[in-house]
Amino acid sequence: EKALEIQPQIITNDRLHPDFPGDTKTPEQAIPDRDAVNGQNWETCMTMGNTWGYKKFDNTWKSSKDLIRNLVKIAARGGNYLLNIGPKPDGTFPEESIQRLKDIGQWMNVNGEAIYGTQASPLALLPWGECTKKEIKNNTILYLSVFDWPKDGKLQVPGLKNKIVSAKILATGEKLKTTEAKDNLIISIPSLAPDPVASIIKLEVKGKVAEINASDPKKKMQTGALD
Repeated sequence: EKALEIQPQIITNDRLHPDFPGDTKTPEQAIPDRDAVNGQNWETCMTMGNTWGYKKFDNTWKSSKDLIRNLVKIAARGGNYLLNIGPKPDGTFPEESIQRLKDIGQWMNVNGEAIYGTQASPLALLPWGECTKKEIKNNTILYLSVFDWPKDGKLQVPGLKNKIVSAKILATGEKLKTTEAKDNLIISIPSLAPDPVASIIKLEVKGKVAEINASDPKKKMQTGALD
């Protein structure tokens, strides 16, 4: 409080005191549901293994798949991902950490457009993955991150009523056909997923996309491990 009296514009987080909300939320080792952080500034703090820093006895590592999907999920909720890496006593990084960072980097080289400069998803909770968005001029780009690639060749986007400008696979540029069925947009997709971890479909629509039933009644925190 004294610091804020001296400099009211400083940015604080919620770790200064149990009763002090701060400007930013910092959940640790968990990803909050969208309705728990809607409109707030926040970041998930998470380790690659089970412990902070380097512990020679910690041999339990989150997979690259989990870390990449965590990144997507956090971006889709409008947060930042603070991912810890702990050097060994000699200053070198564990090989397990290096490999995971390389895997994340390779995925981002192809799909980073769906993460950098994006905002939280306006769509309802999606059974197959996550969504981020960018508003450009009079249109909106929705980046659909598909974790569970539909086997029937149809990706359903519930509740989206905007007119479609284009749809394509971000990694390859392959154009995709879209159709409307009742309250769902259906995107015709190839039989095989372009990426086994998270495949991105870049969907551009007319105008802004209104929030579509974004809340989750369970309001639970999701841990770093994903199926």
